[in-house]
Amino acid sequence: MLLNRAALDGIESGAIDLQFRRWRRPTVKAGGRLRSRIGELSIDAVEIVDPARITAAQAKRAGFDSPAALLKVLDQRDEGEVYRVTLHLAGPDSRIALREQAALTADDVAELDRRLARFDQASRHGPWTRTTLELIVQRPAVRAPELAESVGRETAPFKTDVRKLKELGLTESLAVGYRLSPRGEAYLERSTPVPPGRGAGDEGKEGAAGI
Repeated sequence: MLLNRAALDGIESGAIDLQFRRWRRPTVKAGGRLRSRIGELSIDAVEIVDPARITAAQAKRAGFDSPAALLKVLDQRDEGEVYRVTLHLAGPDSRIALREQAALTADDVAELDRRLARFDQASRHGPWTRTTLELIVQRPAVRAPELAESVGRETAPFKTDVRKLKELGLTESLAVGYRLSPRGEAYLERSTPVPPGRGAGDEGKEGAAGI
């Protein structure tokens, strides 16, 4: 669910706690979280409503002067049910705190090794996690299309992969391009590259096979 700057500012101030959308299928669900530039939003309820019964008070809580102004926006899409989404600002983006956690324990490094190995093993274009981290170190604040092209990849899937690293607190987005977070820098310093064809956790398998 996309929210414009005015809606986010209203949610941040507490003036807005409702949003209305016309959807074939909801893109959020009650109990879920939605990340935004102001922090994480908590989705409290998602309900189908009759647009003719939207009140002036509800329209105001959604950031509109009147139900008519709200319906004018909703009617730009003529398919799907009208949903009322109740939401509030839950707190800061959890990834911000995570990326500052640079005092990694051996268990932290091992867990990140495991998570990244899973990304590599599931990839249709081969292992990419270490290469991408090192590329961002070498070329911070460089546009994603240029980074992708430098390693022979398309931009969209490259950006999707970088977002996976961001979820682990290893990278952060800049106005242009990316950089490694303190957590990402600490991980790269402490981790050992996995040889091609082997995954994290494979150490010792050769010896076991020879017994």
